[in-house]
Amino acid sequence: MTEPGSEPLIVVPPCTGEDGSSPLEATGRTLNWGVIATGNIAASVTADIGLLPDARLHAVSSRSRGRAEQFATKFGFTTSYYDGGHSPLSGYEQLLADPDVDVVYVATPHGQHRTVAGAALQAGKHVLCEKSLTINAREAAELIELAETNQRFLMEAVWTRFMPSVQRAWQIVRSGELGEIQWVQADLGFPAPYDPKARIWALDDGGGALLDLTVYPLTWAFGVLGRPESYTVAGSLNSDGVDRQNALQLTYSSGAQAQLTSSLTASSPRTATICGAKGWLRTNAPLHNPTELTIETMDAGARAETIGQIGNGYVYEVREATRCIQAGLIESPTMPRQDSLETMKFFDAVRADLGVRYPND
Repeated sequence: MTEPGSEPLIVVPPCTGEDGSSPLEATGRTLNWGVIATGNIAASVTADIGLLPDARLHAVSSRSRGRAEQFATKFGFTTSYYDGGHSPLSGYEQLLADPDVDVVYVATPHGQHRTVAGAALQAGKHVLCEKSLTINAREAAELIELAETNQRFLMEAVWTRFMPSVQRAWQIVRSGELGEIQWVQADLGFPAPYDPKARIWALDDGGGALLDLTVYPLTWAFGVLGRPESYTVAGSLNSDGVDRQNALQLTYSSGAQAQLTSSLTASSPRTATICGAKGWLRTNAPLHNPTELTIETMDAGARAETIGQIGNGYVYEVREATRCIQAGLIESPTMPRQDSLETMKFFDAVRADLGVRYPND
């Protein structure tokens, strides 16, 4: 066999959909977006919303007047809302009362998603909610019911599902080039300095490695092998009861297995590997946003494929939400709400095994 990378490089252009259309192509009427929260993830996603020709950055909200106004100025929002001032409503409540807002992106900590996204749905807004959708399955089911009742779009923002590189990897798996898949390995770890007030370490916010990191390795296992017949988990908690790291072993009726590791205390390769009877595929780092795939098969040897990316990489999930809303859909066929619910049920079971309990459980 040839060494990986010794074959000609195949460059796959960034695109969305089987027709090869760019996510920057308008798919319908212009939507007015509201963004709730002004943290790092909100900034990254907002920048990509601004790339769409059929999206208008209308309103942003924050608890702080200064942050709201600075964010609005930086990204070109029409208006901003904040707690206090002349209104008895909170900043996000004022945003949801704005009749010009069509769809909101919720970027608050996990522990606030049920309240904020639920209020948005009840206000008649479509919702793109940052992962994880909620902190447990009960809250996820409540949001889904609200979306159904109000006939509004609701999607968990698991951006990895929409990345061209990930879609290409799954296309290779479905083609049979690797043969029947027997094994998946995926890891995501980085040392996060402990701060009990930081969202990632705060139990009230749904902090911990499981909800923040494990969703990405799990996306690879579920995307390739589906949901397991059984699993085992090992992990460690800090003194606050927050999971520092975990290791999952998934077992399937076919005999296939997956090993998934996530950690807030250790640095890891941050890659995903898919192994079949005829060959294997590996991503570069990070596995949630890879730009290169290495493929080696017994018949064809090795090759590398480099897949381009537009913006910060969030433009693909934003295009999907936009397209669905324009088409009158209330959920995405690529990221259906039932998948979010089943994932939360899985996480509930894993948290119970680890001994992690959130205040709202």
